Amino acid sequence: MFEKIVLVTRKTRLEGLIERYNTRDQARFYIQSRGGDFEFYVREHATYQQSLSKLQKNLRTLAKLHVIERNFLTNYLFTEKDLVVTIGIDGLVVNTAKYLDGQPLVAVNPDPSQIDGTLLPFDVSQAAGVVKKALQGRMQIKKVTMAEARLKDGQSLLAFNDIFIGVENHVSARYRIQIDGKVEEHSSSGIIVSTGAGSTGWMSSFFNMANGMLAAYEPEGEIRLKKPEIAWDCDHLYYIVREPFISKTSGAKVVSGRINRGKPLVVESHMSTGGVIFSDGVASDHLEFNAGEIATVGLAKRQTQLVVG
Repeated sequence: MFEKIVLVTRKTRLEGLIERYNTRDQARFYIQSRGGDFEFYVREHATYQQSLSKLQKNLRTLAKLHVIERNFLTNYLFTEKDLVVTIGIDGLVVNTAKYLDGQPLVAVNPDPSQIDGTLLPFDVSQAAGVVKKALQGRMQIKKVTMAEARLKDGQSLLAFNDIFIGVENHVSARYRIQIDGKVEEHSSSGIIVSTGAGSTGWMSSFFNMANGMLAAYEPEGEIRLKKPEIAWDCDHLYYIVREPFISKTSGAKVVSGRINRGKPLVVESHMSTGGVIFSDGVASDHLEFNAGEIATVGLAKRQTQLVVG
């Protein structure tokens, strides 16, 4: 079924520090001069490199192996004959998934003692066996619904967890929001659109905030907001407007709800400058969203095929 294995890696925090401060010694001086534990980064790096080395050795016995670092994903062309493996934190799975189109993804946790890994079902010792089964077409797949924001000019952005629509510095965003026949002018700090996979992340923080406020102002009250349980392969998304402001020209009635297939969220920007749409917390990879732009946000046609067994 597959011609090669594509292994996606990531730089460790130690490598990032060395890039920032030019040398290992300078990085050590910076961390230690501020009371930090530089050896923590050294140990973390060593563990990752050991896991990566072992994984590469095992995978090379199974099929042709191609290794790429996360920063090169934007320029890499995956084929339908690729079996994709990631080794890193959950964020690496999220970053990689947006560049795939149906290729199965095996996510490996390089250090289960330090990384919770909600999206990382396998450690290095299990990975080769799982990949071998996948190469034979015997894998178990968990489908993950993705979100997509599309502009009128055809530009689009996929999201594994969530999409943010607002201003790049998170100040007040002005726009018109429309969904399922409801329309409203808004002044807010932006909109979050969450997938099922992302519902335990950014979206859950809004419920935490709301319930904290209810507890503070209604300590004897029994009403609490319950975050909806959303399956990763669900056929809908949820949107939440952050901090909507009510004024003569802006309202706060259309602030949360479901986005169903065939009933997308439509947002028209009224921001003269600084308007952006980005996904999964990666603000540097964004669509410009200034006055006159209209974004349609809904379920993406593609799903991530996450291997779970």
